[in-house]
Amino acid sequence: AHGSWANTSIDKYEQVSHASKGKMQTASSVIEPATWETSEHDDKDVRCNNVQHIKIKNNKSLCSFECSVWITFHIVLCLSVPEQQTNLVVLLSLLPLAAITLLLVIGFYAYRVHRKRNLNHTDPKVINGEAGRKVLLGQGDSSDRCGLRDDQSDISSTCANNLNHNTELLPIELDVEVGKGRFARVRRAKLRQNPASGHFETVAVKIFRAPEVASWQNEKEIFSLASLKHDSILHFLTAEERGSNGEYWLITAYHPRGNLQELLAWRVLAWQELCVLGQSLARGVAHLHADRTACGQPKMPIAHRDIKSPNILVKADGTCCLCDFGLSLRLDPALSIDELANHGQVGTARYMAPEVMESRINLEDLEAFKQVDVYAMGLVIWEMASRCDAIGDVQPYKPPFGEKVHEHPCVESMKDIVLRERGRPDIPGSWRRHSAMSSLCETMIECWDPDPEARLTANCVVERFLTMQREYGEGLTCCTHVTRSVTHIDTRYL
Repeated sequence: AHGSWANTSIDKYEQVSHASKGKMQTASSVIEPATWETSEHDDKDVRCNNVQHIKIKNNKSLCSFECSVWITFHIVLCLSVPEQQTNLVVLLSLLPLAAITLLLVIGFYAYRVHRKRNLNHTDPKVINGEAGRKVLLGQGDSSDRCGLRDDQSDISSTCANNLNHNTELLPIELDVEVGKGRFARVRRAKLRQNPASGHFETVAVKIFRAPEVASWQNEKEIFSLASLKHDSILHFLTAEERGSNGEYWLITAYHPRGNLQELLAWRVLAWQELCVLGQSLARGVAHLHADRTACGQPKMPIAHRDIKSPNILVKADGTCCLCDFGLSLRLDPALSIDELANHGQVGTARYMAPEVMESRINLEDLEAFKQVDVYAMGLVIWEMASRCDAIGDVQPYKPPFGEKVHEHPCVESMKDIVLRERGRPDIPGSWRRHSAMSSLCETMIECWDPDPEARLTANCVVERFLTMQREYGEGLTCCTHVTRSVTHIDTRYL
């Protein structure tokens, strides 16, 4: 029985061996022929005559009951690929990966170089000369881009190297007084390029007395925020403590065209001029309120809290910019309700929102402070509309609620009109005959809505002006006309 089982096993082994040898020969015929020999040893070792080939040996033992038959099963797979050809294949397969890696490295390097150049062109601390002057004086492209523009400054590059001083006071010679407010007075001044030379640049100097140092400090901190820079924000140069005189100075760019109230007092606007002024005002307020710059960089939102036509300066290109940040508030989420409560009823009574008069601002929502600005902006837009030829019969300039209150009304007087009578500036029916002016009237009404949460945002007002310009004519065509029209205006800062 055992003998017959062994014979049967050997027969199966031979069948398997023949089948395996056939597979190996098939594989060898595809790659390279090989010769085989078998030694006379008990383990039936199978060897290949080709010395470059690899030998793979697989031993298996079989047993059954009382007798065991040891069979060594050998499979030799011989691959005859030359070593040089193998290296070439590996090299070729790595070439695409190496090329991709090289491209990535070059791209990353180019990105870093490009980004570094951009940062250098937007950081006034690392710029001197012409490029530095453009950035420091806000001569960027429009608020939607981060580029630079070189045609919109009242101060040349010759004083740029003096703007980043730390200890030395600037060589400034004060000139005539051009305005006076509650906390400070403003004087035109000459900034000497070189004390030994007669060349100078014209700047504006806002001078605070010692009792008003808190207002100076607050405005200085607001102006010092790098993210504040914008075409529709007055461009800040530096702040100085003039200890010998007990004065504190803020030095800014000078705009000889005066403020918006003075312009409206003697000048009738065309519809396109109104669009340019109104849109630039809305852009400035929107930039203050935004938590990111036009370039996407994070910024601290700011509430102006004293928006009125005397605090808006007219620039040479027909646009306007906001100034006077003495009452401004940084809308820092870290501020507690108690800290915000200390910044309650401030501003000019004529432009004060109803919730400010009643001291009922929602201190738990920082957006409430922004909507106070929007209310005041709506009143300023009404002032511009009242002096636009699109309404037909243009009356002499009057501030909001002009005939209902005194020249400098108190908060109680304004409460009677705004809160008890729910009054707003009049919008005659003749204004709505002009389709574009009718749209502007709706914007004003939504800006001064009694419910702060129902008011438009500053960004929404910008979109409204853009829509009106697209539908009723491009406003930018009027810029040169505005420049010619305001050349004889008195220069005043209020």
